[in-house]
Amino acid sequence: MAENGAPQPTSLARAERFIWLTARVLEQRRFAYHFLGGSADGVEAALAAYANPDGGYGHALEPDLRGPVSQPLHTAHALYVLDRIGRCGGQRAERICRYLTEVSTVQGALPALHPSLRGYPAAPWLPVLDDPPSALLATGPVVGLLHRNEVWHAWLFRATDFCWQAVESLERTHPYEVEAALAFLEGAPDRPRAEAAARRLGSLVRAQRLVLLEPEQAARTPVPAGYAPGEHHFAYDYAAAPDSLARRWFTDAETDRALDHLAALQREDGGWPVNWRTWAPGTALECRPMVTLKALLTLRAYGRLTGRQ
Repeated sequence: MAENGAPQPTSLARAERFIWLTARVLEQRRFAYHFLGGSADGVEAALAAYANPDGGYGHALEPDLRGPVSQPLHTAHALYVLDRIGRCGGQRAERICRYLTEVSTVQGALPALHPSLRGYPAAPWLPVLDDPPSALLATGPVVGLLHRNEVWHAWLFRATDFCWQAVESLERTHPYEVEAALAFLEGAPDRPRAEAAARRLGSLVRAQRLVLLEPEQAARTPVPAGYAPGEHHFAYDYAAAPDSLARRWFTDAETDRALDHLAALQREDGGWPVNWRTWAPGTALECRPMVTLKALLTLRAYGRLTGRQ
C-alpha cells in the first residue's frame, strides 16, 4: 500500500505511464494495441511514417541506424511489428519482397547494412561496406517472419537456402546471431528440420556460455569483448514465450530465475533499461520504450504480468 492508503501502481500501470511520457507514436500505438484494446489500424498508420517508396523502411525505425534510407534491419523490425498485429501479408508483403530482391547480395540474402546508409549516422559497431556480405543477422528474421505468415515470393527460395546453410553450419557464434537463427527457425516450414536445428543451437548456446543462467551473478560476470558492461543474455532473450523453440533449452527453474530477474529490472520510472551500448542520446531515449514493450510481452506470455490497476 502507498503511504496514503491507496494501492501501489502495478508494473503494467507504471510501464504505461512511462510509455505515454517517453515513447514514439509507434510504440504508444503498439502498447495500446497489445494492452489497451487499441486497433491494428493505429499501429499500421504509425508504422507507415517509416515506409519508403522502394518498399523498405527507414527513418531510424531501428534506432541505431539513423537517416531516411531503407535498410534490411529496419525492414525486419517492420515485419516484426506487422506480424504481432496480424498484418504481415498481402500487397504490403509483395512490396517488401520487391525491396528485398533489390538489396540482396549475390547469394540472394540480405546484408546487415546496405551501402546506401553511408553518410548517415549509425552505431559505431555497424560498419558500412561497399560490398557487404550476406548476414544471418538480417536475413534470418525476415525469412522466418515471411514464412510464418505464409508469404510466397521468388525472393524467398534462395534466401531460405542461405538461412538453412548458415544456421546448420554455425560453430562459434554470438547471442544476436543466435536470436536471428531462432527467428528463422520459428517460421521455417520444415518443422522437423527446424526442431533438430534448434536442439543443436541450444547445445551451442550452453556450451559457449552465451546465456547467463544465474542472473544474480550478472554484476560479477564478465561480458564478451566489445559488449557493454552488463550486456548479458538471459533465458528470456531466446525464449520470449513458453511455446518458443528455445524454451526447451532451459529447465523450469532456470526459466523462473530469468523471469524473476526480468521483472526486477523495471526501474522507478516504469521502464526497462537498455543493456547494450548507447552511442547517442536519441537512441537511448527511443530504445527504452521498445525494450519495455518486449519485457511486458514476455512477462505476459508467461503469466507474470499483473493488471493496470
